[in-house]
Amino acid sequence: MHPNPAFRQTPRDRNIAFARDQGFGLLAVSTDQAPLISHIPFQLSEDGTQATFHLVRSNPICRLVGDGLPARLAVSGPHGYISPDWYEIDDQVPTWNYVAVHLIGQIHTMPADALHPMLDELSERFEATLDPKPRWRTTKMPKDKMDRMMRQILPFRLEVAEIDGTWKLGQNKPDAARLAAARALALHDPALSALMADPPAT
Repeated sequence: MHPNPAFRQTPRDRNIAFARDQGFGLLAVSTDQAPLISHIPFQLSEDGTQATFHLVRSNPICRLVGDGLPARLAVSGPHGYISPDWYEIDDQVPTWNYVAVHLIGQIHTMPADALHPMLDELSERFEATLDPKPRWRTTKMPKDKMDRMMRQILPFRLEVAEIDGTWKLGQNKPDAARLAAARALALHDPALSALMADPPAT
């Protein structure tokens, strides 16, 4: 995460809300060789203390969990190139603005009977974003086929001990320069532009 304190002042509740809203991240665990990484959808609890997710049985992370496995779940948001010309001040250089929240803790295996409710909650959460489309539910699947597919995946939870957020949105620039860059960026990336125009208050 970026070391500049100007980008690290976002309140915990906004970091939690951001991660919950995104619902997709990069799960990373250490090994004695290269880190293992999986891209996963997840559900984060309201208080940010627990993220639930599933992995296919053949994923090598599954074999490492045991009684607990240290992990980091990195959740990314809008990001993009910022031209120095947009600041309307001299002596600036190109940069990249972005939002990222990391959930750090221990992965634990969940009981097998937790899997089906977890899948129902996960699909319901994302189906709700597609209104007015009628909701897809697991009950639409033939039971025998659903059972076969479920045997191929395992449920897990990440017990979150730390939440680390970087909201790099030009807060280290004069307000007028940051707002000028946000206006120019609006033509290319409205979501990132809106965040730059109104970065999180501390």
